[in-house]
Amino acid sequence: MKNKIIFFKNIGLTDWIKVANKMNYFTEHRDSFTFDEIWFVEHYPIFTQGLLKKNYSIISKNNFINNIPVVNTDRGGQITYHGPGQQILYFLIDLRRRKINIRQLIDIIHILIIDTLNYFSIKSNIKKKFPGIYVNKKKICSLGLRIKKGCTMHGLSLNVNMDLTPFNYIYPCGDIYITMTQIKEFNSVLTLEDIRIVLIKKLSQLLNVKIIKKSYFLENI
Repeated sequence: MKNKIIFFKNIGLTDWIKVANKMNYFTEHRDSFTFDEIWFVEHYPIFTQGLLKKNYSIISKNNFINNIPVVNTDRGGQITYHGPGQQILYFLIDLRRRKINIRQLIDIIHILIIDTLNYFSIKSNIKKKFPGIYVNKKKICSLGLRIKKGCTMHGLSLNVNMDLTPFNYIYPCGDIYITMTQIKEFNSVLTLEDIRIVLIKKLSQLLNVKIIKKSYFLENI
């Protein structure tokens, strides 16, 4: 029964630290009876640094880049930027219970984003050895996950309609050749709500769970 239901929570625009603390608490205290959840979030401007640190960005002593805070995280990957207009999905999934491994989940996430973009006539692809999704050789979606107690944390960030300027202050994902893009550059009328509707439908199919109606969305964690 637990494998047939996933709670999709639309949290909205909120602080990264608040969500990270909630995510850690949820994972630390979950058990075999806890339903999986996927959180849809936007964050106020922030740089997050993954475990694969490289000195590609000049960070001041008080941990700011151009007045935007920088925080260390326990996810995989390197540095990236989050800001309003970017759709973030946090996957709180019990892999053992669903009998899938992390590689399979990453494949599912790739398919999810590629199919969602394709639904809006945006052709995208993956690159070998470079996590994420690309459109016209520019990165539109970044991935960063962690496994704890056999369960996943963190997830993906899909650029929809945001200010991409802060990406110029860093080398996104530690790659000096990466240029970022977003859905707005290919379809200027789409909203985050439009994207969420398709993401939920695709997730329900890919993870073989029932479609969660909009009435199940929660405004807060």
